[in-house]
Amino acid sequence: MTARTVVVTGLGPVTPIGIGGHDFWQAQLKGVSGIRPITRFDPTGLPVRIAGEVDLPAELAPGRREERTTDRCTHLALAAARLALDDAALDLADEDRDRVGVVLGTGAGGAASWERNARLLETSGPTRIGARSVVMSMANGSASHIALTFHITGPSTSVVSACASGAEALVTAHQMIVGGEADVVLAGGAEAPVTPLLVGGFARTGALCTLNEEPRHASRPFSADRAGFVLAEAAAVLVLESQEHARARGATVLATLSGYGRSSDAHHVTSPHPEGAGAARAVRAALRSAGWSAADVDYINAHGTGTRYNDAAEAKALRSALGSHAAHTPVSATKSMTGHSLGAAGAVEAVVCVQALLHGHVPPTVNLNAVDPDCGLDVVGPQPRALPLTTALSSSFAFGGHNVVLAFEAARP
Repeated sequence: MTARTVVVTGLGPVTPIGIGGHDFWQAQLKGVSGIRPITRFDPTGLPVRIAGEVDLPAELAPGRREERTTDRCTHLALAAARLALDDAALDLADEDRDRVGVVLGTGAGGAASWERNARLLETSGPTRIGARSVVMSMANGSASHIALTFHITGPSTSVVSACASGAEALVTAHQMIVGGEADVVLAGGAEAPVTPLLVGGFARTGALCTLNEEPRHASRPFSADRAGFVLAEAAAVLVLESQEHARARGATVLATLSGYGRSSDAHHVTSPHPEGAGAARAVRAALRSAGWSAADVDYINAHGTGTRYNDAAEAKALRSALGSHAAHTPVSATKSMTGHSLGAAGAVEAVVCVQALLHGHVPPTVNLNAVDPDCGLDVVGPQPRALPLTTALSSSFAFGGHNVVLAFEAARP
């Protein structure tokens, strides 16, 4: 049996710099920063008081009942799913819903709900815990509510692999389609980590940027003066389909998900392998899966968190996997604008890659004051770069040593 080709037909980004494909792309071209002082709770006393927050418009915001009974993470995921379905012009009433799937990645799931109920337990006792505390907190809540809301009866699952979750969700969706389990999958990631415990906990690891007085300039991937990553909330859902299904319904194909690579560092629970060995293996695996050579890569959206160790390890990984081509392949780190949305980041950056291929522009890396002299990569600075693009890689590396690299190819006329 001939392997099925998996195509992207819809994009649903919900990010601190833009909601919906058009606004998100325009914000990238302008180098907009979505980092600001935290408003979702009072951060007084915390060493970090900045984050990337999303302002949902009224038409995508949850209703009163939905707001009370589902977590913020689910609100973002549902908004992203609605946008993606609309962008794909996919009417589920015309589909065999048993052949439609859902895969959502997340790192922390319903963190705000869990924290709120933990505080109630501590301050008011067990009778004050919400009756829906468990279902609002569970990691599969976003996938579950997308399936419930749109009455999707095909395979529905969640992926939890920290900051690689969103990218790994796309891998799982790809496997569902290639394996014949589904014809269409809504896949991506959602995260709502701007909570006291998560901000405080990540701050305790020493990984977060503490430049509270200059939020727009705080996220500085690959810059010599980088100072840590900036936490953010976001969601992104992509509509993936088999090529034959997309053709049969007359869908516009935006790009092809041509392959992927995965690996484990097996090195340390929080620190990347210092030589980027695991990440390099994932890049090589993605190239093999897509049938590309190193010379075929036109653009790389880096994981690029802005921490000293991650950026250095990622640069080494790309130089190892791509050889001499690494120095001439444009790389950008869009977390400089969006912040780091953990389990949603890989899906958000998959959207970036598809848009870069569609529009022939490499998005910028803002706040790149001076590229780290040890980097050895062609990091695109604060202005977008117009280039004819055919292929793109998107890298996601996570606590626990999870590495996922996605390979996208421009849609053929």
